[in-house]
Parts: sequence; structure tokens; C-alpha cells
Amino acid sequence: MSAPRRPRVVAIVGPTGTGKTELACAVARETGAEIISADSMQVYRGLDIGTAKPSAPLRAEIPHHGLDLVAPDEPMSAGRWAAHAREAAAAIAARGRPILLVGGTGLYARAFAGGLIAGAGSDERVRAQLEARSNEDLRAELEAADAAAAARIPPADRVRTVRALEVLRLAARPISDAHAQHRFGDRPFELVWLGLAVERDALVARLRARVEAMFAQGLVAELAGLHAAGYAPDLRPLRSIGYREAGLLLAGQIDEARAIELAWIATRRYAKRQRTWFRAEPELDWIDADDPKRARERVLAAISRR
Repeated sequence: MSAPRRPRVVAIVGPTGTGKTELACAVARETGAEIISADSMQVYRGLDIGTAKPSAPLRAEIPHHGLDLVAPDEPMSAGRWAAHAREAAAAIAARGRPILLVGGTGLYARAFAGGLIAGAGSDERVRAQLEARSNEDLRAELEAADAAAAARIPPADRVRTVRALEVLRLAARPISDAHAQHRFGDRPFELVWLGLAVERDALVARLRARVEAMFAQGLVAELAGLHAAGYAPDLRPLRSIGYREAGLLLAGQIDEARAIELAWIATRRYAKRQRTWFRAEPELDWIDADDPKRARERVLAAISRR
């Protein structure tokens, strides 16, 4: 007797600003799919404008999961989010509806797909020390300390390089040993990976418009409301891109034009890191976001293929 077929999940991932939500909603309207958000900032209640969270009317039209899970001062991790997302995916499958995993947080998407390696957690101080160093310095240490990880991680992938060295410090063993032991065997769902790509100059223009729109829609007022509700400005979610710059504006340290400029620069850098992360995923199939008809057809084909 053959093993029962695992529920299929179509993951639509890629850098911020590439139109993942728009594509997923178009497909959901056609197929009745439900959406699981793989965004590490949209989990926080009250952070709506700065995280480009789907609007209330859109969420009333199309079921979304993985949003508004915790308050800004509550802890959240990829493992905790993945447990919630997997529970939601199982419930969607039981309803007989297609499942779309949509977002740009690579660690969350990976945690959902294959589970996380047990052992080392994360330490912000250790990570900050590593982030302050050059790519060349980090790469040299990784090659000396964990040759297997260095061979697997592309030289340009700063995110994974930093994580490998962080694990080495916290767990006192190479991350390659943990990978060998785990082998991502925890795979209750069949994942089809689709990445949305936009030509670089076009994406930069999109990101500029996106940041300007957030400030125009009331990002500063949203942050002021969070402060008034008692959430401290130094909370990690309130130091994320957009909120950090809005905070400087509220404090009178910069004007709005400078806040928008700084948020745009930070968003561009973040999109670049996302692109680097997802390009290292061997199972990911890239599609052109500037051809929405073709992109929609690719997602529909992924949902229906046998």
C-alpha cells in the first residue's frame, strides 16, 4: 500500500515589492485558495501600514493566516510561527482548498517546509558582532571552522554565513553537523516553490513608490499610536525598516523627506538580501512578475499538477 499523499502547498516567495500578495489573491479568487503569510513582521498586531499587511476588506474576502499572532512586545520565532502555519495548512487541506504560502521571510518559509534544526537558538549580541564584520572576514572564519558549510553556502550569501558562525558560537558545533543529523526530514507537506522576480531598476522604482505610499497612508501616526499604547520605541518590531525611520521623524531628528529616503535605502538593501537568500534555494522556480498573466498560469499549474 502506498503512503498517503501529502497536502500540496504552493509557495510564492521573493523580495519585497514584487507583487506576491497581488498574485496570490488573484489565484485565490479563481481557485478558492487560502493564504498563509510567511512574513516575520506581519505577525505583530498593530503593525499594519509599515508591514504592507493585507487590508481588512481583503482578508474578509480571502482567508489569510499567520497575521496578528502576537503583540509587538511578545516574543516570536520561526519555529513558533511554523507550528501555527502548519496547523493552519492542515486545516485548509482538510477543507479541500488549495494552500498558498506567501511572503518574503526565507527562514519562515524554510521552517514551514522542512522544520528547523534543534539546538542553537539566536543571540542578538552575537549576531550584531558578526554583522559588523566584512564578508571576506566572515567567509575566512567559516572556511576555517566549518569547511562543509562553506562548501554548501554560496560566497555571496551573507545571511547563511552569519547564521553558520552564530550556530558555531552558540552550539559549539558546526552547523554542517546539525544539518547532517537533521536532514530536514520533517516534511509533512509537498512544497512547490515559485519565486517572483522583477528587473532591478523596476524593483527599485517600485520600492520607492511603496515607501512613499506608506508614509502618505499614515505610517508615522500608526507608530505614534503604538507608542501611546505603551509599546517602547526600542522594541525590536518598532526598530524594523520603516518604523525605525518614522521613529526618528517623531523624535524630531530628521524631516519626512529624509525619513522616506532612509527607509527606501534600507528597503532596497533588504530586498537585495532576500534575493540572495532565495537564489540559494535549489528547488525554487523563478517567474517574471512583470508578466502577471503568465505568473498566474504558473501558480494555477502548480496547484493542479498531478
